[in-house]
Amino acid sequence: MFIAFCNLLFVLWTWRPTPTPDTVTKNVVVLGGSFAGIELVRRLVETLPTGYRVILVEKNSHLHYAFNFPRFAVMKGHESEAFIPYRGVERQAVVGILTRIQGVAVGLTQTQVILASGERIGYAYLAIATGSSQPLPARVTATEQEEACRELRGVQGIIGASERIAVVGGGAVGVEMASDIKDFCPDKDVTLIHSRERLLNGFGERLGAYALAALRDELDVRVLLGERPALPVHVIRGGMAGPAALTFSDGNVEEFDLVINCTGQRPNSSILSSLFPSAISKETSRILVRPTLQVVAADDTPNAAEKETNIFAFGDVAEHGGPRMARAGWMQAPVVLDNILAMIRGKKPSRKYTPDLFIEGAIKLTLGKTHSVVKKPYAQLTVSDSSKPNKKSDI
Repeated sequence: MFIAFCNLLFVLWTWRPTPTPDTVTKNVVVLGGSFAGIELVRRLVETLPTGYRVILVEKNSHLHYAFNFPRFAVMKGHESEAFIPYRGVERQAVVGILTRIQGVAVGLTQTQVILASGERIGYAYLAIATGSSQPLPARVTATEQEEACRELRGVQGIIGASERIAVVGGGAVGVEMASDIKDFCPDKDVTLIHSRERLLNGFGERLGAYALAALRDELDVRVLLGERPALPVHVIRGGMAGPAALTFSDGNVEEFDLVINCTGQRPNSSILSSLFPSAISKETSRILVRPTLQVVAADDTPNAAEKETNIFAFGDVAEHGGPRMARAGWMQAPVVLDNILAMIRGKKPSRKYTPDLFIEGAIKLTLGKTHSVVKKPYAQLTVSDSSKPNKKSDI
């Protein structure tokens, strides 16, 4: 914190748009202003030398605090709290060092970012932090706060009008969605369906077992494991729809008033498809990166050699070997920062990203209104229940 403050003071005193009147300011462009991207922007405005500025390209007017979307898709009156203004990072920046453009990047050249509006932005360095996409209610499609709040209120209304609800997907979003619906609306008949044999299979057995017990025994949520019913097309496309019939492995067909799809994430990697198509993994659709988080760039020809590139990718969109969680993006931002600064100084990028699973792999999972559990790799579960003020224990 002290070092960051000193860096900021140094930039405040020394930064100028250009070293001389006849030189051009060079752009460090960051695509995506969610948790990973905004952390890099925050650090760049504290450290960039004279002659460089940051341009943040982000489609949304506010940072979407998507962790709270499952809760605010059920609980009424708080949905505006899930959208955080960007003015905090803008206020701390030296005038002229940061420009935020609300827009969508649709293409790249070796030197420019092309926006949907037709505008072209030159870049000396580019950092791609475009994350991943999911349908409602894990994400919203609106780019303005009021319209996004309207989407969440629409979900609240649909859930309120439905009696039999199926939540498909036993990851964090599905577990929180099912538990919140049942806790806020105890009269609803809620079924959580997961294709694996245990919930939260990416976080270890203890967390999955604990969540299963809380859902079944405390909240009375019906949980079906090892089931992969075919979802209707309108559910896949829209994320939620109803009424719908689901067919299970035993041939049983059940009707639901509402089916909510909480499965999978789609990396937003298509921005590289024209410039470096081979840099997009055919298996995962994520962007392939070196340990320095530089994009693995090569001409799309047989036996083409890798190039040293000024393009970086990190966060959920990148194939970096670490968890796809916000903490991992925060930990990767300094790696990108240091390597960009090294290249500005004429040096080779040398800082490498090594996943720290203890920090980056931690998760805090809510199980209804008052109950939560924290899981850190190689550590015990920490359980808290705010309905019982003194209850907090490791299990």
